[in-house]
Amino acid sequence: MSDFPIPNFTIDLSGQVALVTGCTSGLGRRFARVLAAAGAKVAITGRRVGRLEELAKEIESAGGVSVPIRIDMTDTDSILAAVDAAEQALGTITILVNNAGIPDAQRAHKMSLELINAVFDTNLRGPFILSCEVAKRLINKKLPGRMVNISSIGAFTYDGNGAALYSITKAGVARMTEALSVEWARFNINVNAIAPGAFSSEMMDGMVQRIGEFYQMFPRKRLGDPAQLDSTLLYLVSPSSEFVTGTIVKVDDGQGTR
Repeated sequence: MSDFPIPNFTIDLSGQVALVTGCTSGLGRRFARVLAAAGAKVAITGRRVGRLEELAKEIESAGGVSVPIRIDMTDTDSILAAVDAAEQALGTITILVNNAGIPDAQRAHKMSLELINAVFDTNLRGPFILSCEVAKRLINKKLPGRMVNISSIGAFTYDGNGAALYSITKAGVARMTEALSVEWARFNINVNAIAPGAFSSEMMDGMVQRIGEFYQMFPRKRLGDPAQLDSTLLYLVSPSSEFVTGTIVKVDDGQGTR
């Protein structure tokens, strides 16, 4: 007979400290608000400080706790400084959401070296460095942790019409998730990923304006609402997923299985 209660499920994040990257718009902004509403103290990070401060006010007005911290995921010093600032303000980071990322939307052979470096650094190198820094501190303090990396359905499917490097780096994020989950399982640090399909956001709205309602080719002819990721995120960062690590959850409404 199991000692666990029925049902063994909770999304209470009281006492947890979360750091979310890419909070100035889109999914990251939603993720930060959701984690704060579940009881976590949240370090909200990104490059546009004004937007971070606006988000911090929203979270505070809803009864949550957060601190805005500037981070540049292409700059190692900025990443390490952000972790220091978050820890000093809120305590040891026990939840990390690697959400920051940029698209390339170009043919691979037409990309500038500057853009290649930016996509690699923002989407893969930066998250790896940040994950390792957070893990080091958890391991030193013998604390468990939860990490959720935001990959993409584009990691598993590519139509050849541009954004090859985005697909490559997001596939790297998926493999990073699997590899680090094995390495850090012994320290009770769970590492999982979400691979979203096309969700409504500033970036996606721009695509619709440029190329039309491309989502009409999807099985359900719609974009996702960021709220539809709440349950997956909360499951992966909460005690409910204690036995789940190294998993990539596709949340794509069937978009990637055409």
